[in-house]
Amino acid sequence: MKTFASQVRRFLVSEDGPTAVEYAVMLALILVACITIVTTLGTSVSGTFSRVNASMTS
Repeated sequence: MKTFASQVRRFLVSEDGPTAVEYAVMLALILVACITIVTTLGTSVSGTFSRVNASMTS
């Protein structure tokens, strides 16, 4: 039981857990930003190609 208590105490004192959580939150925010940017650019490029296609067929 002492080894378990010492492991729990060492885990609580260690700052690896909060650091990992901070990195995970930053990664999630970066992914959301990238997905938003790619979606916006995709819509913009699609509109541009549609206009070029329409002007070429006219």
